[in-house]
Amino acid sequence: MTLTDIAAPSVFETLESEVRSYCRAWPVVFERAVGSRLYDEDGRPYLDFFAGAGSLNYGHNNPVLKRALLDYLADDGVTHGLDMSTTAKRAFLETFRATVLEPRALPYKVMFPGPTGTNAVEAALKLARKATGRQTVVSFTNAFHGMSLGSLAVTGNAAKRAGAGVPLHHAARMPFDDYLDGQVTDFLWFERLLDDAGSGLDHPAAVIVETVQGEGGVNVARAEWLRALAELCRRHEMLLIVDDIQMGCGRTGEFFSFEEAGVTPDIVTLSKSISGYGLPMSLCLFRPELDLWEPGEHNGTFRGNNPAFVTATAALDAYWRDGALRERTLGRADRIRSALLDLCGDDERTGLAVRGRGLVWGLEFADGERAEAVCRRAFETGLLLETSGPRGEVVKLLPPLTATDDELDEGLGVLARSVRHTAGRPAA
Repeated sequence: MTLTDIAAPSVFETLESEVRSYCRAWPVVFERAVGSRLYDEDGRPYLDFFAGAGSLNYGHNNPVLKRALLDYLADDGVTHGLDMSTTAKRAFLETFRATVLEPRALPYKVMFPGPTGTNAVEAALKLARKATGRQTVVSFTNAFHGMSLGSLAVTGNAAKRAGAGVPLHHAARMPFDDYLDGQVTDFLWFERLLDDAGSGLDHPAAVIVETVQGEGGVNVARAEWLRALAELCRRHEMLLIVDDIQMGCGRTGEFFSFEEAGVTPDIVTLSKSISGYGLPMSLCLFRPELDLWEPGEHNGTFRGNNPAFVTATAALDAYWRDGALRERTLGRADRIRSALLDLCGDDERTGLAVRGRGLVWGLEFADGERAEAVCRRAFETGLLLETSGPRGEVVKLLPPLTATDDELDEGLGVLARSVRHTAGRPAA
């Protein structure tokens, strides 16, 4: 073997930080993306059931959104505007009010924090503390709310919390729905702590919750559990924050994931697919009486991402003027559930379980090694999947909401063959 036979390290390996992660699971160089597929630089296609971790609900380079963006840029539209008033921001706000807020009788004010999900969570936590004068925020087991310090404090994952490097304070943890396998009445422990002056739990400012814990393992909260939580917050004068960063924008069927439960949170965070095109953007929504900010009290250089306003407006116009996307997503949920249940019944290993809503689904294995092996095999055969859960034991499915029926069937078929392959049985 000569030196020329050994591949030189790539610029990613020599220059980029070791912190990178997704590229380790999918060790190719991607070049372009269209609809539900990514293509590497050799032209090989990969069906994408990851969708930018939920930031590409409408697929890659959605033509309607792309046309709006290209037209805006061709007309020299404002690209950077801080929080200045622009025509792009006005069009988004008017469309968001008409297509999302007013049809749902939601009275929210709209705040543009920094353009990431974790910044929206930081804004929500700061506002809850400012409004109540209290510090503690309650979150739930296996929650994930972001990687900045405030968000990490209300996150459950031990590995992610360890990355903070400092103590994470002013948060308390409670069990998520079914965490105790139904053996304890919902919120019995939480309410006892709230009522007992000797419990050591400071009166919380707020409770923050995901209706479906994506990173936590696709743990789905029941509608009745969410309603009981909202009532508990009301009785104890705690604000209810719903983190809809990954599960909002139609991922569970309705535009907001909490709609099924019939609750109205005090504060809602949105990001990921709100721009519709993968462009950075986030929102913090809250009841008008909570709008206690002083000018500039929570700001950021890129909170006015005008190209994202343009694609967000196009996405709302194209997909949320009627209920067609909602009905399509809910119908496909039954299709995926049925396929995954059939797959579980076909697997001889114990511990396999299915859970999900809309177009977010998890296939739980007994251990993380098997789940990782399934995702690795799926990638080898042209499908992008990731694992989630505290031990990486859940294979998570996040296909674009715009995927065709044939693409869904194709992806489910690759998943089934990958599960059988890793069980040591014929994959055909």
